[in-house]
Amino acid sequence: MADPSSYRPRPGSIPDSPGVYRFRDEHRRVIYVGKAKSLRQRLASYFQDLANLHPRTRTMVTTAASVEWTVVSTEVEALQLEYSWIKEYDPRFNVKYRDDKSYPYLAVTMNEEFPRVQVMRGQKRKGVRYFGPYGHAWAIRDTVDLLLRVFPVRTCSAGVFKNAARTGRPCLLGYIGKCSAPCVGRVTPEEHHELADEFCDFMAGRTGTYIRRLERSMTEAAEDMEYERAARLRDDIEALRKAMEKSAVVLADATDADLVAVAEDELEAAVQIFHVRGGRVRGQRGWVTDKVEEITTGALVEHALQQLYGEEKGDAVPKEVLVPALPDPVEPVQEWLTDRRGAGVSLRVPQRGDKKALMETVARNAQQALVLHKTKRASDLTTRSRALEEIAEALDLDSAPLRIECYDISHLQGDDVVASMVVFEDGLQRKSEYRRFQIRGFEGQDDVRSMHEVITRRFRRYLAEKERTGEWADGGEGPGDMHHPADTRTDAPASPAPSAPPTSLASPAATDVIDANGRAETNGLTDEDGRPRKFAYPPQLVVVDGGQPQVAAAKRALDELGIDDIAVCGLAKRLEEVWVPDDDDPIVLPRTSEGLYLLQRVRDEAHRFAITYQRAKRAKRFRSGPLDDVPGLGDTRKQALIKHFGSVKRLRSATIDQICEIPGIGRKTAETIVAALAGATPAGPAVNTATGEIMEEDEQDGTPGTTPDAPEEPVTAGAADERRGQER
Repeated sequence: MADPSSYRPRPGSIPDSPGVYRFRDEHRRVIYVGKAKSLRQRLASYFQDLANLHPRTRTMVTTAASVEWTVVSTEVEALQLEYSWIKEYDPRFNVKYRDDKSYPYLAVTMNEEFPRVQVMRGQKRKGVRYFGPYGHAWAIRDTVDLLLRVFPVRTCSAGVFKNAARTGRPCLLGYIGKCSAPCVGRVTPEEHHELADEFCDFMAGRTGTYIRRLERSMTEAAEDMEYERAARLRDDIEALRKAMEKSAVVLADATDADLVAVAEDELEAAVQIFHVRGGRVRGQRGWVTDKVEEITTGALVEHALQQLYGEEKGDAVPKEVLVPALPDPVEPVQEWLTDRRGAGVSLRVPQRGDKKALMETVARNAQQALVLHKTKRASDLTTRSRALEEIAEALDLDSAPLRIECYDISHLQGDDVVASMVVFEDGLQRKSEYRRFQIRGFEGQDDVRSMHEVITRRFRRYLAEKERTGEWADGGEGPGDMHHPADTRTDAPASPAPSAPPTSLASPAATDVIDANGRAETNGLTDEDGRPRKFAYPPQLVVVDGGQPQVAAAKRALDELGIDDIAVCGLAKRLEEVWVPDDDDPIVLPRTSEGLYLLQRVRDEAHRFAITYQRAKRAKRFRSGPLDDVPGLGDTRKQALIKHFGSVKRLRSATIDQICEIPGIGRKTAETIVAALAGATPAGPAVNTATGEIMEEDEQDGTPGTTPDAPEEPVTAGAADERRGQER
């Protein structure tokens, strides 16, 4: 625990102007970001007698080791910078809203030649119109199914659309009248775009125009005795009215507004948002947050508005935002919202009438969400705490293992050997810190040796990070004979390293370690950026997928690095036995044990992550062809070659001059292609596994290593079991 007086800025050194400040801990990570109208006054409030501070604020200032600030011109700039830094650094002591789901939107891709109506989640894209969010994806599909009678807009994927265009036959929706079938030219791109515009207008609340137009058309058809057409229009009107009933009218004046309500107690707060467009509730969402700092309702509202509109622009920010309490001061927030919208935004507390009544409804939803969250979390916390305590007791640990890392090896009969590292903190997955390893120290199948290599590389990076930051317990030089992390030798002794809080990892230096998003790790982060570093902190428990040999290999790797304060165990699949180092007999946990269930979940997640990576590598290798060996030939030019010649066989018989006719292919590249294909061994003939026929290469699509028109090979139960047994 740090003494705030040890890093308190000198009197008079803090400017009396607007700005944003950051508290950092002893590892240089940003743990809190705040803004202030006057930096001098705000920061001074943190360095008073600890007894006068709120308990959460006291925890923050005693965890911190330094504070720094950035001066800005206005409070609006401070608001924008605070939001950016909170998103970038994810400080542990800031209010962070936990959205338990990615809410689905009804999206219309107006940026395409033939706009498509579909369900979309996640980041919003340019040129796409969004309606929602909805609570469930089925609600969107029900609405779309009703509207397609009147607005038959395309809903199919790009693959289905292209296939229909190639065959000249529309899909089922085209036959039953729920798609205008632009894929086969029933409507022009302009006519289909007009349909999509009308669909968007209806969803935006301009419903009366279309209802009245259809009613007039129905009356005219009845007068002309076109009764079938009149009945069809009657059904269309009924479908539109059913779609309108799905979003109840709540405000009679066709208001566009967002209503934000907050329910809170001393520890947590729930936020609910109703999106009202055209007087109707078009969407609803909610978040829950831990109150890790002393905060007012107005400040909670300000954070909710940042979360809600931080990535939005234009009409996504409504003209009116109704809240239970105004931020203090309110002017910067209102100016920020106006800047996001590009027009005036009213931020106020409803006082009377329909809007106040609707705000009470939103507040009830927020209160129910908080109660439900607490009920779920209490049960979840109790279970996870019991599981961690059972593991600590079974393995004779000093404390519960708050951070657990699990490793697994995967290969297919010794090929494409890879390893995975998954991380659980407080019994929950921490997917952002998963890592994948490629085994490069040797060839062939040896799970024990592979495990030794992976553990060595992972903890060598941990020691290297400790040496780089100077965080050695004895103040020594650290492991002076440290190898490059990709080095797989195991005879490198290292000084013991102290344990550190299980909060983040440090940045590896080799390109053969890949994060969960498929990016190669580098040492690009500095001490000053405050982001969580990869591999910087060790776990309290290392779990390996395997029995006594794998456990012994992991323990030997840690011993060779001089690390003796990390527990190791293994979980064997056959009998679910827990193995510990230097013990001839396993630990058998009861089948009903929460600790065993947690270890199984950790092990199974490591296996899933490893085998997914191994299959991806194997598939990439199987898809390789002779063109992959041509230096400087990328995917775009490969596709151009195959498209022009139709197959590798025809390309192999082409002359240099014929290859040069393709745009982007020069003579030197053409010569290289000819030389590479001449030296490559032609692939064997493709076989249709359903009929046994030998397929000519011209019958294929020309993509090396694939036969897309051949049906999938049937796999018997015995063959499937054998294949699973080969995959580790």
